[in-house]
Amino acid sequence: MHIEYPAAAAPTPRPARRTRASSLVSALLAAGTLALTAGTAGAAPIPALPGPDFLGTPATAQPVTGVPAVPQHPGLAANGNSGIHGDGWMSDTYTRPGPLGHDTRVDSLLLGSECGSVAFDRAGRIISTCPGLNPGLYLIDPAGMKVLGKYALPGRGPGAMLEPGAFSNFGGGAYFFLDNQDRAVVGSSSGHVQIFAETPAADGFTLEHDYDLTGALRPGETLNSVLPDSNGLLWFVTKTNGVVGTLDTETGAIQVIRLGDGAEGEIENSFAVGNDGDVYIATNREMLRFDAGPGGSPEVTWRIAYANSGQRKPGQVDDGTGTTPTVLPGGYVAITDNADPMNVVVYRTARDTAQREVCSVPVFAKGAGNTENSLIGAGNSLIVENNFGYSGPEATLAGRTTTPGFARVDIDADGCHLVWTNSTVAAPSVVAKLSLATGLIYTYTKGNDPTDPWYWTTLDFRTGNLVWQRRSGSGPQFNNNYAGLALGPDGTAYLGVLGGLISLRDGS
Repeated sequence: MHIEYPAAAAPTPRPARRTRASSLVSALLAAGTLALTAGTAGAAPIPALPGPDFLGTPATAQPVTGVPAVPQHPGLAANGNSGIHGDGWMSDTYTRPGPLGHDTRVDSLLLGSECGSVAFDRAGRIISTCPGLNPGLYLIDPAGMKVLGKYALPGRGPGAMLEPGAFSNFGGGAYFFLDNQDRAVVGSSSGHVQIFAETPAADGFTLEHDYDLTGALRPGETLNSVLPDSNGLLWFVTKTNGVVGTLDTETGAIQVIRLGDGAEGEIENSFAVGNDGDVYIATNREMLRFDAGPGGSPEVTWRIAYANSGQRKPGQVDDGTGTTPTVLPGGYVAITDNADPMNVVVYRTARDTAQREVCSVPVFAKGAGNTENSLIGAGNSLIVENNFGYSGPEATLAGRTTTPGFARVDIDADGCHLVWTNSTVAAPSVVAKLSLATGLIYTYTKGNDPTDPWYWTTLDFRTGNLVWQRRSGSGPQFNNNYAGLALGPDGTAYLGVLGGLISLRDGS
């Protein structure tokens, strides 16, 4: 269904002591109530205010050639379909196209929960974990933007939305992956790894396996991400205490190590898996490679501290890197550090090397740059976005936005160099994507108009120039709040927002 833009309502006086945060939560609670009272979740679009729809000029596809294909991981769904970063290398790059901006159509699905990670089964249906007021694993028809089925997942309750850091907590299923059998593997907030299969009628899910990890975890160690290595061993991490663990699904054996204590050694994001049993994990202090030891125990192959200013800058979840590691061809892995200015840092993945660090390239201005999202990796190119100033949804209310910035860094024979910087586009927190088929970077930006508009936005991969923008809607329910943009098998773009899920497609 198309989004309909109702007339803007007259402003309602608010109590003097009511904060932006409480107003935001009230709006989201209202959205959740509306989704529930609609009967079948998602029976209504996300309400939006009027505004100009399209800015710029539709693009002509300019394919990016010469980029080596990301190897297909044996335990994951097809590249582009398996989860928030698309593949085991966490490349955030698609070989398939996204919208070019021709006669665009925007649709939305009101859920009262944010579908932060989007995957696609073999039939092209959307599978997503959607934490929030109506938490669950959702099966969604992409063409009709309609919920086909849902399996409820543990949630923290409406009151948790008022807790500090509520909108920057990625644990408890926000990350999940789709395996090579189209099964969703979720690390739940209850400390269980659960494997779900679609029902034969494709109207929901059945729980196939449930592995209880609570005996190996301490209080407060919430699962952050789960992924398989290339040998089939499941790896998991927690933020608190930097737990790195393995689960043998055949025997049920669980083994863990802890990289830190409290705030030292936090693992805030997901991790990357290669095709030789290699696993890459970044803490708020170090970049590490792991491999499985005897009996499947997690063992550190190498570790290296990265530059760190010691600051938790505005827009950061903790005082370390905000990136999930990105693996690149040629034996490289990349993150950003927490220096000031921030650097894109590339390391050699080899077990033994005389020089671990390849390069460290500063991006964005001192005192005005950081990121909380994975780098886009395509061949020898890396794309980074600036999230400086995004402290949560309240940071983008009342016509405000965050510090602009995108940059491209390339690896070359002499190390690395900065190719371009875009200092005009402000993407507060989206996990952006690149389409090699169109040559466009797909991102999601916030305008500074008082109506608080949000835009689907494209940049030229080669130059960094803004190509076009398509308005998705206005207000906090259209804030993506760290969700990952996804390009579907049919060329449609999808993105979780605080109100639910939105999509953008070209007209026929």
